[in-house]
Amino acid sequence: MDKKKIAVPLVCHGHSRPVVDLFYSPVTLDGFFLISASKDSSPMLRNGETGDWIGTFEGHKGAVWSVCLDTNALRAASGSADFTAKVWNALTGDILHSFEHKHIVRACAFSEDTRLLLTGGIEKVLRIYDLNRPEAPPREVDKSPGSVRMVSWMHSDQTLLSSCTDMGGVRLWDVRSGKIVQTLETKSPVTSAEVSQDGRYMTTADGSTVKFWDADHFGLVKSYNMPCTVESASLEPKYGNKFIAGGEDMWVRVFDFHTGDETACNKGHHGPVHCVRFSPGGESYASGSEDGTIRIWQTGPLTDHEETKSHAANGSVGKVKVSVEEVSQKIGGFHIAEEGKTKEKE
Repeated sequence: MDKKKIAVPLVCHGHSRPVVDLFYSPVTLDGFFLISASKDSSPMLRNGETGDWIGTFEGHKGAVWSVCLDTNALRAASGSADFTAKVWNALTGDILHSFEHKHIVRACAFSEDTRLLLTGGIEKVLRIYDLNRPEAPPREVDKSPGSVRMVSWMHSDQTLLSSCTDMGGVRLWDVRSGKIVQTLETKSPVTSAEVSQDGRYMTTADGSTVKFWDADHFGLVKSYNMPCTVESASLEPKYGNKFIAGGEDMWVRVFDFHTGDETACNKGHHGPVHCVRFSPGGESYASGSEDGTIRIWQTGPLTDHEETKSHAANGSVGKVKVSVEEVSQKIGGFHIAEEGKTKEKE
């Protein structure tokens, strides 16, 4: 708390409506990538390190509520208010599959092995699509007790995690039986849930509380009250010593994982913060807001690990750097701006 500096984020324009979901890919041979969902119906792909725009996925006819990338960042998926979930070629922007639903799709997630896509939404049904047999009907997991808000995979694709928009709790499903095996109780609906990179913790945001759960035994490890209603939280992936949270007061706050003390407060958004996520190496984190922008904030030196100070400050903790030009060459005709320069869709 002794050193509070004003953070200057990278501001990523381009979306014309609120940004409601963010997802970082793992580090690939070409660096790492950030995909965003917006009510403007057009997910966007960016260089995760620089925030430079790479391409826009065009094809949805309604707000996009959820986005994700597969492990190699070769495919993207999106869930939309147009009653579809779509799978895209992340190199070309082409639609690979479009899965029809009977109502709004609020959530989607690739399995760890990238073979399956999990979806959920207003229908209160979790569906698992086999991407090797996309024409086959999906497997429907037992009915969710409420409208599905978010979904995720864990335990090497053996367990599903879901939350509801209209009731508290996180439900854990056994993939083989399709039944709920555990419910983690919360007072308010869980608006964000994230499984940590090392698989140890689940981070959830409900109401004005951020909670950390043991991902193996499902016990509550820590629970911290936030200064306002928070919509999203994310745990630093490399050391797990800090977490971020964003919500209705428009600020993105950083907290100490062990004590819950606030260590930084980043101001800049002009509307509520709907989503926050750490990059895969923890050297930066992104926030998406009602104001239609994405802001990428540098984490700064990791004080608990002095030897990493210079690396963290430079944002290069073991990352494979990738220039805009290299990315542009890699993805050929995918709405690329001329001469490799970043151009935003106004």
